[in-house]
Amino acid sequence: MSAIIRDIGTRLGPDVVAAMRDLYEAEQAPLAAALPPVALDCAYGPDARNRLDLYRQGEAGERRPVVLFVHGGGFLVGDKGGPDTWANAHVGRWAAANGMLGAVMNYRLAPQHMWPSGAEDVGLAVDWLRGHAAGHGGDPERIFLLGTSAGAVHVSAFLKARADHEGLVRGAALLSGLYGVTPLDERDMRYYGPQDCYALRMPLSAVMETRLPLLLACAEFDPPRFQAEWASMMQGRLGRHGRLPRAHYASGHNHYSMAMHLGTADRRLSDELLAFFADHD
Repeated sequence: MSAIIRDIGTRLGPDVVAAMRDLYEAEQAPLAAALPPVALDCAYGPDARNRLDLYRQGEAGERRPVVLFVHGGGFLVGDKGGPDTWANAHVGRWAAANGMLGAVMNYRLAPQHMWPSGAEDVGLAVDWLRGHAAGHGGDPERIFLLGTSAGAVHVSAFLKARADHEGLVRGAALLSGLYGVTPLDERDMRYYGPQDCYALRMPLSAVMETRLPLLLACAEFDPPRFQAEWASMMQGRLGRHGRLPRAHYASGHNHYSMAMHLGTADRRLSDELLAFFADHD
């Protein structure tokens, strides 16, 4: 376990994000230089934030599975990264290095764009990939979703918004999301609106009910609210479906490092994700 992560504990904030970037800089920066995007700022929708980048290793050749990564940022901030910024872009490179077509998207941000803009943007990106992935070496029939924090919420909200989601994607991996078990805080309301909208707008029912293969993850040093959501989702899925969903508990990691370390020497989450994708490929 990193002493830096242990000492930070369950705190959130820009200073923790910066500390995690510093922690992984030495491992991630060389990968960024070695694997540039094969397509940059592809417009998947009409808004300026409706852009995604694609990462692939080698020539297009035989079609490969597609992994769409949706970054976090508490609904208010976040960026897909790119040639000059490894954070978030590194997930696309990780996918590419493991034989997949990696897609990393931006989406509209609150408070200018409120619920259900995130779910809509994930849906637009999925639709774009189904129409264009083949031209970049991806298989449009083998798309997987991977979201962290607010990105996990937007992925799960896509499951609620699109009744046809089981025919569009093969599975979804949700890292440290808030699905509707715990009460809203003030930051959440800048995306969802007033507290009385909470029950109708949160994606809890979709995550509980969907038959789409899911992987649910949280970190040892996630804040208690995120851990409570994960534990409640595990219990709820067990009660509804008669078995636990696929899951990962990231010991030694915090809310940010769980996604940020993908592609480093710590392969525990990486191996779990790759096995999940392979099982449903």
